[in-house]
Amino acid sequence: MRAVVFTGDRSVTVQDVPDASVEGPEDVVVRISSSALCGTDLHMYDGRTGATPGLVLGHEPLGVVEQVGSAVEMVAPGDRVVIPTHLYCGLCVNCARGLSAACLRVRPGQFGAAYGYAGMGPYPGAQAELLRVPFADANCIPVPGEPGDDLEDDLVLLADAFVTGWHATELAQARPGATVAVFGAGTIGLLAAYSCLLKSAAEVFVVDAVPERLDKAGELGAVPVDYRLADPVEQIRELRRAGGLPPGEESMSGVDVGIDAVGFQAHDRAAPGSENPTQVISDLARLINPTGRLGIIGVYAERDLHPAPEGNPDGRLTVPWATLFSKGVSVGFGRTHDRRYTVLLRDLVLSGRARPGVVVTHHGRLDDAPGLYQAFDQRADGVVKAVLRP
Repeated sequence: MRAVVFTGDRSVTVQDVPDASVEGPEDVVVRISSSALCGTDLHMYDGRTGATPGLVLGHEPLGVVEQVGSAVEMVAPGDRVVIPTHLYCGLCVNCARGLSAACLRVRPGQFGAAYGYAGMGPYPGAQAELLRVPFADANCIPVPGEPGDDLEDDLVLLADAFVTGWHATELAQARPGATVAVFGAGTIGLLAAYSCLLKSAAEVFVVDAVPERLDKAGELGAVPVDYRLADPVEQIRELRRAGGLPPGEESMSGVDVGIDAVGFQAHDRAAPGSENPTQVISDLARLINPTGRLGIIGVYAERDLHPAPEGNPDGRLTVPWATLFSKGVSVGFGRTHDRRYTVLLRDLVLSGRARPGVVVTHHGRLDDAPGLYQAFDQRADGVVKAVLRP
């Protein structure tokens, strides 16, 4: 089969690799109809997280079951399924509690696993013609329709982007009527903002510097904030004051909810062209209202081969804990517990209530992957979200 393979820093190629196959009785093999590029793929593409050349990339697949193991009961050949990024057994104590990102069986001796992801288990990625899916009864989410139909882009985003954006709002306890600031208008940030709006947030601000991303935020119904123009914290405070603060809240011009959808590769606003992994958390600490809530969904890597000046190879950071403590801010971190949300969000898509595919801007075949990776990494050519269709 053909697959997108990491070959070194900022280099991927499309290669022939061994076909995915059923290796155990609980496995299936899925023929991939769509597989998206994710910002997390760029952490590996940029050579930051220790990906090994030869790794098949990708963790956002949608496709059709082609082969099944002898113990599989819930899906059959011909079923269309979406595959969550994080593998889980569905039976261990953590999965039983809905904490599937911390599954104890997919990476024995550790916890949690993902497809095509450095340091997250031995599972080849999904930017390929075929994908082996272990624990298939738990990991295959049935969806209706046929490959290439009108819901293809919406459904593939159930593998990661929409679910992770929703998870960010759960981490931050976003509620109806809340004021929200999302830092980062990549796909996860955009879909976190979209999820807040689906949850009836009063106002959602989205901070970024890429015009196409800011335009997409506005298209979704959020208020775009370009941090190149001025301090985004002060921009948001001024916008809130100009719009009129609720009675009694005149002294609180920040926001109730903040979401970091950027992570450790945040840009340093004081030194354009440089990184500052503490930039976003520092801005959010200033912006969040007393007793507010933060959701940290941007990746913070435990291993960074090329850390920025404010970072460390082991991921240690100095963040404004005293400010957060003084304000009584609640902070939620962590990978997405897909099991909690995938079916719920699938049904929102099928009902027509949610159409997350609006964030997809580019499509390509596997052979287009090297060019799409380069454009995505450089924030060029208007690439916000790209989907490969093998």
